[in-house]
Amino acid sequence: MTPASKESPTPERPTVGRRTVLGAAAAVASAPALLGPARTAHAAPPHRTPGALPGGGDLGPNVLVFDPATPGIQAKLDEVFKQQEKAQFDTGRYALLFKPGTYHGLNAQLGFYTSIAGLGLSPDDTTINGDVTVDAGWFNGNATQNFWRSAENLALVPVNGTNRWAVAQAAPFRRMHVRGGLNLAPAGDGWASGGYLADSRVDGTVEPRSQQQWYARDSAVGGWSNGVWNMVFSGVQGAPGQTFPNPPYTVLDTTPLSREKPFLHLDGADYRVFLPELRTNARGVTWGNGTPRGTSLPLSQFYVAKPGVSAATLNQALAQGLHLLLTPGIYHLDQPIQVTAPNTVVLGLGYATLIPDNGVTAVRTADVDGIRLAGFLIDAGPVNSATLLEIGPAGAAADHSANPTTVQDVFLRIGGAGPGKATTSIVVNSRHTIIDHTWVWRADHGDGVGWDTNRADYGIRVNGDDVLATGLFVEHFNKYDVQWYGQRGRTVFLQNEKAYDAPDQAAVQDGDVKGYAAYKVADSVTSHEAWGLGSYCYYNVDPSIVQHHGFAAPNAPGVKFHDLLVVSLGGKGQFEHVINDTGAPTSGSSTVPSTVVAYP
Repeated sequence: MTPASKESPTPERPTVGRRTVLGAAAAVASAPALLGPARTAHAAPPHRTPGALPGGGDLGPNVLVFDPATPGIQAKLDEVFKQQEKAQFDTGRYALLFKPGTYHGLNAQLGFYTSIAGLGLSPDDTTINGDVTVDAGWFNGNATQNFWRSAENLALVPVNGTNRWAVAQAAPFRRMHVRGGLNLAPAGDGWASGGYLADSRVDGTVEPRSQQQWYARDSAVGGWSNGVWNMVFSGVQGAPGQTFPNPPYTVLDTTPLSREKPFLHLDGADYRVFLPELRTNARGVTWGNGTPRGTSLPLSQFYVAKPGVSAATLNQALAQGLHLLLTPGIYHLDQPIQVTAPNTVVLGLGYATLIPDNGVTAVRTADVDGIRLAGFLIDAGPVNSATLLEIGPAGAAADHSANPTTVQDVFLRIGGAGPGKATTSIVVNSRHTIIDHTWVWRADHGDGVGWDTNRADYGIRVNGDDVLATGLFVEHFNKYDVQWYGQRGRTVFLQNEKAYDAPDQAAVQDGDVKGYAAYKVADSVTSHEAWGLGSYCYYNVDPSIVQHHGFAAPNAPGVKFHDLLVVSLGGKGQFEHVINDTGAPTSGSSTVPSTVVAYP
């Protein structure tokens, strides 16, 4: 997120001070139901043997389920919001689920670690005549710390015609139908630094206003009113035309590959998990013509995990052939969660959080088809982990083009909630992996924060070939934020900030190069393409630090970049170039982007 001390993107708003450091169901048949053409589902688990873990069960106390006849819905929403509004690094986790039907007069304000979702197969199955609101009153109108909250699978009819969703990172707006407009800025147009929208329809106009950057994928909008620094669209009906850098719109007609996030839904009284199918050259929403296409699995095929369960038990469930549904809360791990079976689903509700306590990796997957990881947070522990998330083992080489692994709304944090360390947060070894919306954050505020206190050298390292990233948010790492070694990689949208707290130039010296690039493609790569990448610097400990460039890549015919920008926030550090030796330097304290439209 961007510090509040940078220059205002709208001239009528005064500069404000540096942001404050804050402490802040039942099981059914074992055979899957197929809705439209779909790939083979995960095999049903075998009959239970003595000592086997059960599938299905209740969703725990922090999943609150409403139907239109539920009394006191607004009071319960207000109660959760009051607890979570300022709870940036607290332990509360909540999922607010609405059964299909129509609800009237609600305003669901969302605080930290709160997810709201409908339980229909289509967003239009669950209509709220009212709002799902994120604003920034708790932080004096500054929305740059409105993290870790989400809205999914609902139709909204906003009270005043426009719904406010003023967010920063890790706050996805998925599979939503807004029967009106959508405002992405807080009241008063204070700072906003988000964000991500996918598989959604906004009948009216999306108004970013002060929102600095945004990625919209496979959606439909009635209009888009402005852009500050970096607005990227892929597969969005109604998107504005390609005009980067003025206005800063990067537009791809389609998304090369996409597969929407799994979601919980009701079939009568029974919970199931829907697994949307893979789309190629996708455009528009998946649910526009009624029933979506994909596979639905009964909850009986999931181990419904509760906080306090051991990693050994989670692995036992996976070894039995069960998927994992992680209910809201904190899960401490003394060994990695090992996802080894093809087509396994690990789905979190309400920002379920995994903490590796003793330097282990939190989650590892095998080099198999179709794993889906979605909807959880990994929080580094106090003992350094070499990695936090590994997709495939080292040397993975199998072809997964027909059924890739997807990583969606999986967020990683090092520090902030307390001391944490990890050398590399995410390592992607498996080919054809799709990373669809992640925020990988070495904390710049909160508890356990300091250049060596929450040491984390690398954000994401991609070793596998043919990997696609749609919506990367990677910030503040001690060295490289993104490293790409695989061939034929593609990235659509990057938001990055270099580490604020580097003590001096020597601490970020990359051999003969001043500063580690935010996004580095290895010299061995001959084919790579990326669109809409932005990197910002705010070296507030030593403002004299210089970054030679934001992006580094080999000069090869198959390596191509489109629409790049670098920004010095208020002159705290400077960039000499945008990519390699190309692009003008940033200009003093003016907080004006330096851009490159095409490279080479």
